[in-house]
Amino acid sequence: MIPLTLAEITDVVAGRAHDIPDPRVQVTGPVVKDSREVVPGALFAAFAGARADGHDYAEQVTAAGAVAVLATRPVGVPAIVVDDVTAALGALARHTVRTLGTAVVALTGSSGKTSTKDLMAQLLEHLGPTVYPQGSLNNEIGLPLTALRADAATRHLVLEMGARGIGHIRYLAGLTPPRIGVVLNVGTAHIGEFGGREQIAEAKGELVESLPPAEEGGVAVLNADDPLVRAMAARTVARPVLFGEAPDAAVRAENVTLGPDGRPSFTLHTPSGCGDVRLRLYGEHHVSNALAAAAVAHELGLPADAIAQALTSARTLSQWRMDVTERADGVTVVNDAYNANPDSMRAALRALAAMAGGGADGVPRRTWAVLGEMAELGESALAEHDAVGRLAVRLNVSRLVAVGGREAAWLDMGAKNEGSWGEESVHVSDARAAVDLLRSELRPGDVVLVKASRSVGLEQVAQALLTDVEGGVAGR
Repeated sequence: MIPLTLAEITDVVAGRAHDIPDPRVQVTGPVVKDSREVVPGALFAAFAGARADGHDYAEQVTAAGAVAVLATRPVGVPAIVVDDVTAALGALARHTVRTLGTAVVALTGSSGKTSTKDLMAQLLEHLGPTVYPQGSLNNEIGLPLTALRADAATRHLVLEMGARGIGHIRYLAGLTPPRIGVVLNVGTAHIGEFGGREQIAEAKGELVESLPPAEEGGVAVLNADDPLVRAMAARTVARPVLFGEAPDAAVRAENVTLGPDGRPSFTLHTPSGCGDVRLRLYGEHHVSNALAAAAVAHELGLPADAIAQALTSARTLSQWRMDVTERADGVTVVNDAYNANPDSMRAALRALAAMAGGGADGVPRRTWAVLGEMAELGESALAEHDAVGRLAVRLNVSRLVAVGGREAAWLDMGAKNEGSWGEESVHVSDARAAVDLLRSELRPGDVVLVKASRSVGLEQVAQALLTDVEGGVAGR
């Protein structure tokens, strides 16, 4: 964060100073909402949650070095009291971005935001210090906290913007006005909340509507392969730049291949040159993510050959997203359990199918898909789960383990109706039952994909499988 005095912060957030002996004292550390992250010089934002109230930690955080607490009531220690802590964070983020003049890049999409953000950050680091979200901080609290990590040395600020409805992205873009906006895709994630893909496109397009005009440097980076995203070029005064595999994309991939380990390769074409890329990430869907990141890096001045080299060396920065680990006994665990929607589920299954070809002596490996509920799909939930179960069969996934309640039952039913039989598809009640099944039946060389919406908690399955071998309990 840029150094600000408590008096300056109080003015920016339209707050009231309480128990502050010296308003000239500066906040020189980060702004945090977790008491465990407090360091000397920090500002602690107190939120009242369902399980804990940050105001109750006021004395603890000041003892740990926090200069003051941003709160909704006096807390007996130096505090800036506001009516709404979330709104105050937003105001502070807006002030910071306006003061710094940093190049702000914002991205949105139904799937792939976090992976693309991670790739983009690694490319832009070659041009200068870059601040980006840790994990998926993409809402009205997480986005300001990310922006407030920027300081005078920051050259690029990469922000991820999520939406739960119409108006959310417009609000976020107002907090930290971007110069470059990226729309990855319009899928079916959260379709139950929006009502349809057209409504999702309406919400995602708020980002390009918030960009400055082309003559002021505004750039809208749009997926040429998604018709709903391509059409957003008509909704912006910024200069549109297309990415994808379409022939007219300014930044495009040609000769896309998927290796036996599930990692894609392609030739990158940009307006300034070409380069060969072999991603370290797993799954062909990452080609589109890489192109989006490449388009932004190209706009900000990174040469084509440097982009290709940086993409080839880029790695996954966020946990539980196609996180591939090979156990000592040869079992490969693919932990993609952070979140799931129909598009990302299909992509993960295709990556799993590709990894089946990576066995010794060309012998296909057995593949396991341990899948749970895809949340927030509304009336389409059962049909989408049925379709994923059927796809697992069409891709010749060896075993499907559907974990959970009604939605999992439809995964299992879809597989069986498509042609799975016997024990190829099984429905189990919870993560523990899935772990017990896998422990009894896994054998060296198997590949296990674990994926579901975050609320299901299927990362427990992946963690248990990896802990087994560390502790000496290998599958047979």
